[in-house]
Amino acid sequence: MISEKEAQEYLADGLKCIGCGATIQTTEPNEIGYTPMSALIKGFDQEEVLCQRCFRLRHYNEIQPVSLTDDDFRRLLNQISETKALVVYVMDVFDFSGSMIPGLHRFVGSNPILLVGNKVDVLPHSIRRSKVKDWMRQQANIAGLRPIDIMLTSGKNGDEVSTLLDKIEQYRNGQSVYVVGVTNVGKSTLINQIIKDVTGDQQDVITTSRFPGTTLDRIEIPLDDSSDIIDTPGIIHADQMAHFLSAKDLKYVSPQKELKPRTYQLNSEQTLFFGAMARFDYVQGPKTGITAYFENNLQIHRTKLEKATAFYEKHAGTLLTPPNDKDMAKMPPLRRHEFKTTMKTDIVVDGLGWVTVPANVVVAAWAPEGVSVLTRKAMI
Repeated sequence: MISEKEAQEYLADGLKCIGCGATIQTTEPNEIGYTPMSALIKGFDQEEVLCQRCFRLRHYNEIQPVSLTDDDFRRLLNQISETKALVVYVMDVFDFSGSMIPGLHRFVGSNPILLVGNKVDVLPHSIRRSKVKDWMRQQANIAGLRPIDIMLTSGKNGDEVSTLLDKIEQYRNGQSVYVVGVTNVGKSTLINQIIKDVTGDQQDVITTSRFPGTTLDRIEIPLDDSSDIIDTPGIIHADQMAHFLSAKDLKYVSPQKELKPRTYQLNSEQTLFFGAMARFDYVQGPKTGITAYFENNLQIHRTKLEKATAFYEKHAGTLLTPPNDKDMAKMPPLRRHEFKTTMKTDIVVDGLGWVTVPANVVVAAWAPEGVSVLTRKAMI
């Protein structure tokens, strides 16, 4: 076991947490990188130097708040535009709009972007992957991005990680690689899979969690003698559905398994509630099958449109959960978005799921204020 004096010497050299990359310190409990000296010494003995936050996250699945702001994260990303590198932009295929980094072009400069759609394992197998890529390219183009290629992966089970590494090698031209993304898109999990593929090491060296915001500083993974894969901190996107929920309720929003379709025969003027987080109104059209694609354990309730508002006011947080009653105060009010379809269409509530509806009907989707609701040509 090392002595306290030796530990102090390591601290003086700028010792980093192997979980989040923050600089370890032992004096300010409420600041980033804090760990007690006794825990630091024990960490050296166990070859696991973690800040207190990452230790509790790894061993107890408990997240502790930090004081970094959106500006802090963006300042850390500014270095990308000042160097020549390949930018690997990780997005959540289940939460595309919530995965967008506002003004990304300012961070990447003229560097090429390889767009990666993560969590593809949760999509129904009946969805053709080419359709997902086409949709991602369209949405990226609308945002002003022109990716050189698009990949679909699963950080959770390692799907296509080897192919992704081949693409990275193809496009990086011997340069370093920056991996960017907002919080909660599975970026750190994907990085862990890359590390395992590159090094053969089965130990997680970056803290992973279903909670947003667990990487606090850049982490460098050597590719060769002169270049690295650099994992950057996730930018907090305040309008992500995940930010409105407690840790306990995230399991009802972030799918862990392939989505199973649930079909409802609806008459005009009927409503579906998806917990207390979203609402779908079948406003006008013939009796038809409406198919919902949401986390498999999320409860869906049906009622009449004329009673829907009163039903929500009475049951949100009790019968309609998540969130539960005590967490409803964090949930923004639901806002209505009406659509008249001209083709078979997916109505997407970003970060929660989607409903597939036929052509020539009038529908409305309600989502928390700030959460995107969009339409696309039906994937299935």
